[in-house]
Amino acid sequence: MQEPGTAFLRLVTIMDELREKCPWDKKQTIQSLRHLSIEETYELADAITDNDWKGIKEELGDLLLHIVFYAKIATEENQFTLQEVINGVCEKLIVRHPHIYADVSVNNEEDVKQNWEKIKLKEGKKSVLGGVPKSLPAMVKAMRLQDKSKQVGFEWEHTGQVWEKVEEEMKELQEVVAAGDKDRIEDELGDLFFSLVNYSRFLQVDAENALERTNKKFISRFTQMEAAATAQNKFLHDMSLEEMDALWNEVKKNSRDVK
Repeated sequence: MQEPGTAFLRLVTIMDELREKCPWDKKQTIQSLRHLSIEETYELADAITDNDWKGIKEELGDLLLHIVFYAKIATEENQFTLQEVINGVCEKLIVRHPHIYADVSVNNEEDVKQNWEKIKLKEGKKSVLGGVPKSLPAMVKAMRLQDKSKQVGFEWEHTGQVWEKVEEEMKELQEVVAAGDKDRIEDELGDLFFSLVNYSRFLQVDAENALERTNKKFISRFTQMEAAATAQNKFLHDMSLEEMDALWNEVKKNSRDVK
């Protein structure tokens, strides 16, 4: 079997050749690659949600290519080299895992996370919330903020308390809806979403992935409903809500989508 290092060097060599000979590759900059990298990351996320190992393998390769590409451009710009990128993350892993590479003792994964955050603060981070990208999707950001604040003990003790908070936020939302205050409705709805994300975290469920599974399920069932209407020589926009609801329930009963 080929060694990982040999395969990696092959990729580096190909990247060098493409950068020198391919008109498209020669033209790329870190700015032009940015949106493509974001797209590749979401494609990997889709493959993970679908538990598509073939897709995961392919998307990991695409992301690895982007990493090598950025490092190649950085080397050309005399900013840093691929070796510096690799050695940098190696050093970071060693420093942030003193329970492996030093004499620090840990009891579980939570101790590991807490040590990680303490080390980052010593490295110059001003807040435990530092490092959470501003452009993260809101639900993912909520999960990361909650997980990070947990590392300093800012956390409910048990799941029941979190659900009580969800119910409290639901009540507050209903109150502002009754008052018709649009700004406060948005504010309270955000609070409810945040508390539901927290609840999902206590249930050890990935809130973003759970919602995406529901999105996929809705798409599957809705398109099946459209097909069922077409089979009856009908269009959804010409049907009553009751008729569509009947189709929906039939599709749901015979659903072919992933549970």
